[in-house]
Amino acid sequence: MVNSYTSEDILKITNKLKKSGYKLTPQRQAIVDTIIDSVGKHLTVEEIFDIVKQRRPEIGLATVYRTIMLMHEQNIVTRLDLIDGTARYELARDDEHHTHHHLVCLNCSTVFEFMDDLLDPLEEEIGRKYNFKVLDHSLKFYGICNECAKEEKIKEELNNDKREG
Repeated sequence: MVNSYTSEDILKITNKLKKSGYKLTPQRQAIVDTIIDSVGKHLTVEEIFDIVKQRRPEIGLATVYRTIMLMHEQNIVTRLDLIDGTARYELARDDEHHTHHHLVCLNCSTVFEFMDDLLDPLEEEIGRKYNFKVLDHSLKFYGICNECAKEEKIKEELNNDKREG
């Protein structure tokens, strides 16, 4: 995914933190910059820490963790929980009507995004049937990505060759 964030977007994020009473310290700025630079990558707190540490060697994991939790509370980042218990974070998008959806590879844990909102008719039906106003939804599909499927096929072919030879 191409980083389509502008300096105006960065300013919105920093202003949101400031309006909530939080100072934008150099450490927090480095974390915000890392999240923006990593759009589409779905990073764990530890992965964010590893990147930020290159820019700000003095930063600690606890600071990164607290800042990510703060950004999550302020709806600056969204949290993606995977079935292995891993939480990944990505920048929230103002232009989305709903949270976008994800494809998660069970083999390599790669996360792919897809933007098609296929659930609008289902949301309307749920609203009518249960008298419930749906505000958002999150959809994750779990499976095997193309690269892992290719590797599995290669392993399978090698095993067949060994049995035949």
